[in-house]
Amino acid sequence: MAVEILLPKIGFSMQEGQVAEWLAKDGDAVSEGQPLFSLEADKSTNEVEAPASGTLKIVGQVGETYEVGTVLGYIE
Repeated sequence: MAVEILLPKIGFSMQEGQVAEWLAKDGDAVSEGQPLFSLEADKSTNEVEAPASGTLKIVGQVGETYEVGTVLGYIE
């Protein structure tokens, strides 16, 4: 069963964020807790970690802005 990778709410007032960079590639094996992507929001950049271990499937694109809770990828 696939685990969704969601755009997290990092700050209290955060409504959206931008994927600055994927730190793993589509199809890579990732481990829970491994940094997956850099998120730019509210004038800060944060690394978002994998919520599970498995194979990464990316759907969110670098440079695009997404609302909090948007599915950016899956780990299968």
